[in-house]
Amino acid sequence: MKEVNGIDTDALSTVIESFKEADGRSEFVFRTRTRWLGGGHSKTTIKGFSGAFQEHDSRQFELEADEPRVLLGADSAPNPVEHLLQSLAACLTGSMAYHAAARGIEIHACECTLRGEIDIRGFLGVAPEVRRGFRHIEVRFQVESDAPAGKLSELARFSPVLDVVQHGTVVDLQVETIPIKAEAPA
Repeated sequence: MKEVNGIDTDALSTVIESFKEADGRSEFVFRTRTRWLGGGHSKTTIKGFSGAFQEHDSRQFELEADEPRVLLGADSAPNPVEHLLQSLAACLTGSMAYHAAARGIEIHACECTLRGEIDIRGFLGVAPEVRRGFRHIEVRFQVESDAPAGKLSELARFSPVLDVVQHGTVVDLQVETIPIKAEAPA
């Protein structure tokens, strides 16, 4: 087994080859379920996904989100936009590492710092002309590698989360109301 960047490159080559054909094998669906806990606090369960013609349900994770006190939260967890920055950073970093490994490029250390600028008036609905989301995200990598920075940047750009953030994705938002549960008699 040859390992580059902590990745078995023989296994990586096999995976890449197995997904080259447009036969449906490469179609994946990831799912989450979020339960509101009150205020800005929620808990998301990530369990299972489908891909490569099968269900994969042997893993489960829970993530919480909340808002900082200045936004009337309990500050018990990162807020959703902080989760977005974390997702973007993790995806950029992983994309760089995997694509570098596939090309035999060694990365000895890597750190990614993100900074997102948002005007909260958009979210609050008090300034309709202000965007609700980040107006700018700055990503800074420090990578210990013999590869040129431009090449590593090119590899990080394979990130699916970067693609979603930069190009947007159609979101089909549906809300269904359900009857309020009657309280049990005391």
